[in-house]
Amino acid sequence: MAVRAGSIDQNLIPANAQNKYGVRPKDLPLSCPMPGMYLWNSHPKVYIPVEETGEAKCPYCGAQYLMTAADE
Repeated sequence: MAVRAGSIDQNLIPANAQNKYGVRPKDLPLSCPMPGMYLWNSHPKVYIPVEETGEAKCPYCGAQYLMTAADE
């Protein structure tokens, strides 16, 4: 049986549950909701241009994304 994104046996985080998210260069290109989030109760996927200024806001849910230190 194929694994589906968002199935109950996966360790995912709730979408749109926080107001601020720290992201790293390895997370680019950034989309909201991010990979690893449940999708069943979220808004449509939108790409967030956080690399331009180091911070950006999702137009759907208002989540703020801030670039953190570079990948190690």
